[in-house]
Amino acid sequence: MTEIYNLVSKAITLTKAVKATDVSTVHFCPPVFLNPQCHAKEILHCLKEKYFKELQDLEVDGQKVEMPQALSWYPEELAWHTNLSRKILRKSPQLEKFHQFLVSETECGNISRQEAVSMIPPLLLDVNPHHKILDMCAAPGSKTAQLIEMLHADMNVPFPKGFVIANDVDNKRCYLLVHQAKRLNSPCIMVVNHDASSIPNLQIDVDGRKEVLFYDRILCDVPCSGDGTMRKNIDVWKKWTTQNSLQLHGLQLRIATRGVEQLAEGGRMVYSTCSLNPIENEAVIASLLEKSQGALELADVSSELPGLKRMPGITKWKVMLKDGQWFEEWGDVPSNRQTQIRPTMFPVKDEEKLKAMNLERCLRILPHHQNTGGFFVAVLIKKSPMPWNKRQPKIHQKLQQRTEDTEVTAANSNNGSECTTEEPTLAENEESKKTQELQNSDTEQSKKEGVCGPPPSKKMKLFGFKEDPFVFLPEDDPLFLPIQKFYALDPSFPKMNLLTRTQEGKKRQLYMVSKELRNVLLNNSEKMKVINTGIKVWSRNSDGEQFGCAFRLAQEGIYTLYPFIHARIINVCIEDVKILLTQENPFLSKFSSETQKKVKDMAMGSIVLKYDPDPEKPDDLQCPIVLCGWQGKTSLRAFVPKNERLHYLRMMGVEVFKAKRKEEELESKMTEVQHRLAQTEEGMDVEDKEHDLVTKMEAEIGEESSHSPVESSAMEVENKTEDLDQFSKNANSHVSQESKDTDVNNVKD
Repeated sequence: MTEIYNLVSKAITLTKAVKATDVSTVHFCPPVFLNPQCHAKEILHCLKEKYFKELQDLEVDGQKVEMPQALSWYPEELAWHTNLSRKILRKSPQLEKFHQFLVSETECGNISRQEAVSMIPPLLLDVNPHHKILDMCAAPGSKTAQLIEMLHADMNVPFPKGFVIANDVDNKRCYLLVHQAKRLNSPCIMVVNHDASSIPNLQIDVDGRKEVLFYDRILCDVPCSGDGTMRKNIDVWKKWTTQNSLQLHGLQLRIATRGVEQLAEGGRMVYSTCSLNPIENEAVIASLLEKSQGALELADVSSELPGLKRMPGITKWKVMLKDGQWFEEWGDVPSNRQTQIRPTMFPVKDEEKLKAMNLERCLRILPHHQNTGGFFVAVLIKKSPMPWNKRQPKIHQKLQQRTEDTEVTAANSNNGSECTTEEPTLAENEESKKTQELQNSDTEQSKKEGVCGPPPSKKMKLFGFKEDPFVFLPEDDPLFLPIQKFYALDPSFPKMNLLTRTQEGKKRQLYMVSKELRNVLLNNSEKMKVINTGIKVWSRNSDGEQFGCAFRLAQEGIYTLYPFIHARIINVCIEDVKILLTQENPFLSKFSSETQKKVKDMAMGSIVLKYDPDPEKPDDLQCPIVLCGWQGKTSLRAFVPKNERLHYLRMMGVEVFKAKRKEEELESKMTEVQHRLAQTEEGMDVEDKEHDLVTKMEAEIGEESSHSPVESSAMEVENKTEDLDQFSKNANSHVSQESKDTDVNNVKD
């Protein structure tokens, strides 16, 4: 098995997915840190100096273990690969330790394991923090995670101007996508559920006027036959036929066409497949270029990603039916086969047109060149509007017609012919105006109330869950004033970006999105089926009201909130951090005298625990850490998810590869407590639905579960619940409702 590891710095919580497949890639990334580049370097340093050194000169069954190697073409030595089978991993304690490190860090969001070549498309998109990005076929989310990382390249900006809208047609896979993206803890990601070939046009408010949203970058990683994955996916050998590509070609062309329609002028779209079949690759690109009439061009990326071995795109190919019949051109296809074979599947015969297309600029990655899977990539630049969009009547730009997008796309994709739009009649205009007025009145009322979406419903529908609405907090909401006062929030804090998923009743969680995504939500709530967006920043704590604030800080949103918080911050030393992360509820007397003095003058309740590295102690952790905590009368504790605790402890050099017996005993004691908590929950959050569906998909996919037992401190207790019996004796009783992430490997590249 070849695994590839990629370390990437990130802005909010960078994620690198790791896949236990025959040929996979892994990249590491830090959370939304104050200095993510520093954090990524710490992970890389830990990997090299600790885990890689332990593998030196290691022999298993008389054979020397091959050392991990950095991918030469991935920037900043952040991607690594190693040849290790699962069988070998279980035969050596050192390898088992290394494997558990990878699994745990993947759950934490600092590592991504995926096919090496599937990391190429996001790199060629050339993403900047201000870009509006659409990922058309995003699940399971490894590429989406890379896009989010790039969006947060500047960690000094908690809210980049850009955002990522990640779409997938499969409702269940959307929850898998939510799970993957959530590990990055970004307020700039939205997951939607649409058919990519007819994804609706969105509108945004620009200086008081409505404008169509065009994306600066689009990732079009379309469904494909997957013949490039045959080295790791044995089903390809059993099930592959030429019919696969013939059936997918039309869908691929429609998705790509819809993508370039929504691409801004000067924007870049990357089209990719894990197939080497020209009908799914060059044929789609050639058809798209031909009907664009010069509006699109293939970018020359030969100088990008130096070190990556690649082959140019091809210009000649034949089309074959399942029975072995070959055809060189459309004219040779008999009439009874013309429903299976379409004109757009054949290469362009006009030599002048073919030369102008520059199909050789496409990238073909062959498996044997660098021990990877097979892959195809094409980078398209939009120079001008698409021909069928140039003379669109103004009335069509104003009306919010759901059928418009589908009709235009279907007409465009019909044998590659150009679409013409007729002017509507006067009667049609009048009827449309009345419809629009009614729609606008409903929409404006919803916007005034800050409600985006339908009323809540928890029932599973035919096409998935009917999601709860996204309700933005009104500016004068009395809920926010105690929070603002308790944490001394900066006047610049964007409180209008706070939202909940509860239209009625008590608000239990507060989420935050960027200003740009808020704009998208408010103006398109009736068009989009939004599965999830935003990052959790506060959770209701019933016991907190007596201390001045009913909401405690949530760890996943702390790096977004921290720049705005001016109170309840305790600076701790590295020894204090170790105590917080290895003990469940340590007494104050165990901490340093400086920490005890700071806590003494502070009221009980939710706090921020901040560690700043000491440059004079180079052997200590040299990147900052921000943790959410809770201060009681006699104790101080951290509310940090299990795998994140393990991550910080590894970075500080604390050995966490220990027996899980004590932890499992503690967890078993808390099973009843978890059950009682579950019974008091009011319905299901999106995290609950996501967890259920991710669990089901793990069984369907058949991959090795990445939430298998991982290393942990013997005194570590999972953060999702707490021992109510112990805390009922203290006045600082506080129920943590942090959600426990579970990771799942997926087979899509």
